[in-house]
Amino acid sequence: MAQVTDKLYFGDNNTEKVHQLKSQNTKLVEGGLQQSAIVLLPPQTPSWTGGTVSFTLKVDKDKPNYLTSKFWGNDITQNRLYLVCEGKQIGSRHLGDVDMLDVGSDAPFYNDRFFYTTTPLPLSLTKGKSQIQVEIRSNGPIWGYGQTWDKYQKDMVEPTRGIYAIYAHTNPDFVPDKKEKQGTAPASKNRKSPNEEVLTLLKERVNKEISGLLKASKPLSQVQMQFLAKAYHTQWSLAYHNPEVVKVSLKGIDELYKKYLQNPKLAYSDPATWNADWFGLGICGQIIYLLRNELVSSFKENVSALTISRKEAYTAMLVDCRVSHQQNRRLYTNQSMINDLYGIYYANKGLQVVAPEKASDENKVLHYLYESVGLEPWLSSDDQQGKPTKTAGNDYWQLTAKGLTKELGYVGNYGEVLDWVAEILEATKSDLVPNGDAKIKIQAEKIALARTYFRYPTVDNEGNQAMRMETIVGWRDSHYPGDVCYAQRPSWDGGPFQIATATMNPKLVAYSQKMLMENQFFAVLDEQMKNQGFRVTAGLLPVPEQYEKIKDHQPLSDEMPLGWKQPNLVFSDEEDGVVVIKNNQEILYASLYWRARSAINNLARVHYITPNYNNIATVAVDEKFEDSGNTYSVPNYTNMAFGNGGLNYPDGLVLAHAGEKQPIAKIPTGMKYKIGDENPYAGRANFYQLEYGSYFIVMNNSNNNIDHVAIPKRFQKAENVANGQVVSSKEVSIKPMSTLVLFAK
Repeated sequence: MAQVTDKLYFGDNNTEKVHQLKSQNTKLVEGGLQQSAIVLLPPQTPSWTGGTVSFTLKVDKDKPNYLTSKFWGNDITQNRLYLVCEGKQIGSRHLGDVDMLDVGSDAPFYNDRFFYTTTPLPLSLTKGKSQIQVEIRSNGPIWGYGQTWDKYQKDMVEPTRGIYAIYAHTNPDFVPDKKEKQGTAPASKNRKSPNEEVLTLLKERVNKEISGLLKASKPLSQVQMQFLAKAYHTQWSLAYHNPEVVKVSLKGIDELYKKYLQNPKLAYSDPATWNADWFGLGICGQIIYLLRNELVSSFKENVSALTISRKEAYTAMLVDCRVSHQQNRRLYTNQSMINDLYGIYYANKGLQVVAPEKASDENKVLHYLYESVGLEPWLSSDDQQGKPTKTAGNDYWQLTAKGLTKELGYVGNYGEVLDWVAEILEATKSDLVPNGDAKIKIQAEKIALARTYFRYPTVDNEGNQAMRMETIVGWRDSHYPGDVCYAQRPSWDGGPFQIATATMNPKLVAYSQKMLMENQFFAVLDEQMKNQGFRVTAGLLPVPEQYEKIKDHQPLSDEMPLGWKQPNLVFSDEEDGVVVIKNNQEILYASLYWRARSAINNLARVHYITPNYNNIATVAVDEKFEDSGNTYSVPNYTNMAFGNGGLNYPDGLVLAHAGEKQPIAKIPTGMKYKIGDENPYAGRANFYQLEYGSYFIVMNNSNNNIDHVAIPKRFQKAENVANGQVVSSKEVSIKPMSTLVLFAK
């Protein structure tokens, strides 16, 4: 339990006076459970920054210190709060290993209850001091992909989330005083609406798009033709077996070839496609494959207004696409999957139709997909002779053995590659192989089932029963809380039932049926449809058929792993350094390998869920690793914590951790590496040990036994959460690639 050294309650005159509180452009409000809170207000003249509040805070002069903030779980804001201590900024603004005080939320964070965020304070700022000066500043929302100031940093136009209290403490875990009100969970109830009328609107939207494209006077882009080619095989759509689809597709592909003649780089990157260099002209190969029976007779004809046959023209494009994407593969899992599926596999699928003699053997291109879905080691790009360059070494895998992506540790939203995994499986289906490649199908099920440990029971925005995806401990996540999600998170390109219907795995079907039972399917779909973009429209096309497949399937009763009535469990993935603990009515997510992109940082990220309150914490963790002998000097990146630090902010702040020397773990032989580069091994330890609240977690990420691990005194007669057995010992041995979780009541 945290040893609290100081408390500040906003709205309490006594504690405000003791802490020498000063504020500018703020307001005191009555918030959750009639408790007082301070909100930081937007500026009167439009600007990116708003109100501030400053105060003194007592700290321990010898021990590491933490600062915990108290917020009301019903508040929704996109504004951001960050800490300045002793004149220095704590943490980076975007995806730092130490996060901002509050990055906002897209929905109520924890309905009708409080939640707490815990931030570590650098020892360099507190050592030898009994008191420090603290300031909380406010900013408007950011868009992380913005390349200019106006696109990246938005003006602050509304008040921040209310801040109720600030606590200073020395232990990593924070437990609120029992005297403080915490609220209670909303009464259990299922959502009443919306219902099937959403599907009617969906079909109207999709058919309207189809009608417009078929009437278009200009040649269509790849993604537009792809949408029509898929709709050509969708019975309820206006494009179903419509000969106009074939006509506009030929016209569009002919136009693509003409553009390719002028700019051969189009084969690698088509600017009319999102994330252009992930797809190249591979989408064209998919279109040709989908319409193969209808297009085959036209290949002998010339490209419109040219004296070259379509066979020759299309072959040139697709061969160029396949080769360029073999030579320019991508490290991150989702990008690797897209590159290999479209740039290589579908380009080759198109060649199998147009010019079988130019197509690579199916097994040869299939191995690229095997690498991307984690069935084989990922061997990087090919060289000019077609041999793998192995820039990540001989043994780098895109997914962990348990089925999670590695980017670089556990990832929530961006780790949800189920849409692409489902597409890969669908791409391998044929009349001869109706269920798709057997190995990929098994792997797809493993990946999807591994993700289900990262759905926790809670409520939606209106207090209805729901499962949410865990994002708090995700490396690339900044949108909290996670989306309502069961078997699969809906995306621009896929619906909630996509992976379940692609595999028909009984558990995934059951989890999808649970989504229907709790009436969250239509609500999620309704939310998805608020995005009016074409990409979302195209992604909606298969949803009605997927819905019918799940609805009409015999009822299955499998409960999701973290359901409150389920047995206690521990799911750990040592390769990602992440652990999931379900212990009666508590859930604990911990990312022990936390945003350590370039070196060992000795930090972990925790999300602790109880019935009455919720904790988010970045805390110190004990690590053991094989030292490379090199060190990394933390750069002064006050904005983005990666790349080149992103745009510079005009406030002139210095990062509190800037200049710290962090050790670099040993990099595997054969992997290209330079100090400062983002690397999957530079910050990864072989052993992690975390004591948080009533839990003692020990994780062995190595291939060797770790013996004589000392157990803290209060855990020497504790329960092993995984099996319920009591462990009575002063030390323990941890097997390779395994995790032990002890619980002290």
